[in-house]
Amino acid sequence: MSDAVTTPEVKPQKSGKRLLILAVFLALAGGGGGFFAVSTGLIPLGKHAGDSQTNGVLHRGENDHDQAGSQSETPLPLGDIAFVAMDPITISLSPSQTAQHLRFRAQLEVNAEYEQEVVAILPRVTDVMNSYLRALELSDLTGPLALVRLRAQMLRRVQIVAGKGRVRDILVMEFVLN
Repeated sequence: MSDAVTTPEVKPQKSGKRLLILAVFLALAGGGGGFFAVSTGLIPLGKHAGDSQTNGVLHRGENDHDQAGSQSETPLPLGDIAFVAMDPITISLSPSQTAQHLRFRAQLEVNAEYEQEVVAILPRVTDVMNSYLRALELSDLTGPLALVRLRAQMLRRVQIVAGKGRVRDILVMEFVLN
């Protein structure tokens, strides 16, 4: 008998890197092509292929502007809106931070029919804003997109407190760190 041990042949494993790289490349190319096709109007989505509607304002596509010629476009009416001024809020930041106070003042854009209802709940709105602003760190207040992010967060909170359809937007009138 032989004492030789036979070892099974080891097959070299095929690298799946090529397949993975190819899949990622195709996914990126497909996503970019799809975005290009939709944004240029090659693939019409929605009611109007060349028009886009944002916040109730109709924007015409570049191709439609040439077709319109010298026709004057009338802007859409703003609707019946009112502005409700909030009292200024001064927030004390934590002592370890360089800025010590945040002074904040805003106005709420509301549908005119709900103006008195929003004025009636203004103390609750101020409380929500005060609570939210006190929970923030200085880094949340100083980034390049900080105000945009804060407006969106505050608007969402105010809309929850005021009820659906009452508050359209929040306008930041003063936002000072000192």
